[in-house]
Amino acid sequence: MAKIKYSVLLLILVLVFSGCSSSRHLQRGNYDTAIEKAVQNLRRNPNNVDEILVLDQAYNIANEQNLERIRFLKRENNPRNTEEILRLYTRMKNRQTLVRTVLPLQLPDRTIEYPYVDYDEAIIEAKHGAAGYYYENALRLMDLNEKDSYRQAYHELRRVEEYMGNYRDTDILIREAYEKGLSRALVVVENHTHLNLSPAFKNELLTVDTRTLNTQWVEYHFRDLDENLEFDYFLVVNLRMINVSPNETKEKDQVVKKEVEDGFEYLLDERGNVMKDSLGNDIRIPRYKELVCAVIETVQIKEAFIEGDIEIYSEVPRMLLKREPIGAKSLFEHRSARAVGDIEALDEEMKKMVEVEPLPFPDDAEMVFRTAETLRGAISRAIRSNRRYIR
Repeated sequence: MAKIKYSVLLLILVLVFSGCSSSRHLQRGNYDTAIEKAVQNLRRNPNNVDEILVLDQAYNIANEQNLERIRFLKRENNPRNTEEILRLYTRMKNRQTLVRTVLPLQLPDRTIEYPYVDYDEAIIEAKHGAAGYYYENALRLMDLNEKDSYRQAYHELRRVEEYMGNYRDTDILIREAYEKGLSRALVVVENHTHLNLSPAFKNELLTVDTRTLNTQWVEYHFRDLDENLEFDYFLVVNLRMINVSPNETKEKDQVVKKEVEDGFEYLLDERGNVMKDSLGNDIRIPRYKELVCAVIETVQIKEAFIEGDIEIYSEVPRMLLKREPIGAKSLFEHRSARAVGDIEALDEEMKKMVEVEPLPFPDDAEMVFRTAETLRGAISRAIRSNRRYIR
């Protein structure tokens, strides 16, 4: 058992130290990882010669490779290369900052102290170049005057803003690209039924929290409040059938019986004398009576159903993209009861029931109005499930 524990411990130590080995990363060409590992180890032991040698070799090779790549990219003279150049200079600056935390390093035959290189000017120049490249590319995209191109231009301009926050008129162009890349969808209600629906009902249907529907590039409107807005999509909620059931009343009755104690009587012997218990007390026997109560329960039921569909149209070109059925219902259900007989025969739940009076039935208009909340939810779900058509 002790041998097994020792083997497990040895395996764990091997895994731990192999995970921290900077030389392993150097051999695999992971120079920046090798540098990070070496720096970590040298902070614990600044005189670790092996780690110093790994750091020196990885640092020189990584910088040499980055500079060689930068020279090639500059010689190629392609504007899109500026972003990679920026990344390389930034990487070299970060690498230098990390290594300087353990310098100078002492070897038996020499001291390692790298000269400080100021990368800031090169980084700023590369940022200008990258900003210029994305700015010009955004202008080219906006000239295409297409919604997708405006959206791509918006992201390009955001990158310009990231590199150079006050670059030319970027802030104005960002707003323009967003406005022209945005799709707007207007939701309207069309009544094709035999009933005249009140404006309040339509308003209730269109009272939707658009934050649950809007995306970065699609904006939903449930009110056409701005005449200057142009809509790219129209979502037509067609109400095609409304059915309201007649008032329905159902009754059922039940008889409830309950035995309750009703005084007592004495226990008599054969001679008609009151019998005594062992303590000399009179023996009394409880007397019971039966309580009877009839409960007539009344159930009032009325239902309203609305059926229709939602049609999604694109404006350019004008065409029907999708039609999806929707529907909703409202239910009025009220229970009441009355008691005939001795109410003390009832339990507490039934006593509460018989205290409830019948209610007047809601009229048809009220029943239809009550479907608005459910129908509004159905509209929202239909929009969410068909977002792929609105882009």
